[in-house]
Amino acid sequence: MHRLLFPVLAAMLALAGCAGSPGGQVVVERAGDELLKLRAGPGLGYRVLLGLPDGTALRRQGCVTEMGQLWCRVSPVSAPRIVGYVSADYLSER
Repeated sequence: MHRLLFPVLAAMLALAGCAGSPGGQVVVERAGDELLKLRAGPGLGYRVLLGLPDGTALRRQGCVTEMGQLWCRVSPVSAPRIVGYVSADYLSER
């Protein structure tokens, strides 16, 4: 029983950490003068695909926690074939 408890709790925490539902729209906020980096994977070690300015509308496809940081898999609403990860700290519900 205890062996099953940890994976279930970890999955619940990951889902709870990603506010809103997958497929929902979010907007880039608080990137300031710098652009929010859309990365190839969930972490700072992945290459940057694009820079996203404040106000960019994104479709969220899910979120994961890596090294204590919440990363969301997103695609720009205007370019749905481009998919990458951004820090959830810079996203706001639409």
